[in-house]
Amino acid sequence: MPHVCVGLIVWGFINSVLLDAGDLFTGSESYIKQVRLPYSLYVFRFVLSKTIVFAHDFPIYLVTILYFQIWPGSAALYAIPGFLLLLINGAMVSISLGIVSARFRDIPRIIASLSQIIFLVTPIIWMPSLLGQRSYLAEANPFFHLIEMIRAPLLGSAPSQLTVIVTIAVTATNLLLATALFTRYRSRIAYWI
Repeated sequence: MPHVCVGLIVWGFINSVLLDAGDLFTGSESYIKQVRLPYSLYVFRFVLSKTIVFAHDFPIYLVTILYFQIWPGSAALYAIPGFLLLLINGAMVSISLGIVSARFRDIPRIIASLSQIIFLVTPIIWMPSLLGQRSYLAEANPFFHLIEMIRAPLLGSAPSQLTVIVTIAVTATNLLLATALFTRYRSRIAYWI
């Protein structure tokens, strides 16, 4: 139950970023067209709102560990850099999806469909050990590692070296993609929305 609880809380953050990132710029159309503000302001506002929702969900974890008498100890501190990496990924993905969705309005609908599939194939409500010898399928899923960066510390163990490497690689990829899209299409955002 604690495994499922933490997985669902972290997935809730990831899923809300994926589902709502398409409206990052189109939802702020009136502001973008009337007031010249840095686009990073919209990104920070978006990520902050998702963080506040995550903070509202976090007490469920506290109740769960009290009920099941689990104490993560000092390993829980690893969840702080894990969550910071998750925030960076959320900001970068929101920039990328926001730009692409401003140009192609069907992208949010596609992301909504894909997020349901991602939820089912990611070990959130099931344990990777259920795959037996095919547990490599779970380890090949980058969403598993993003969740595990926070889930493992909150359940009392440090994230594995593979999880750290994959999470850093995913963060670097998202950073490069968002930077490339933003520098290339920044001037067109106001016309696309």
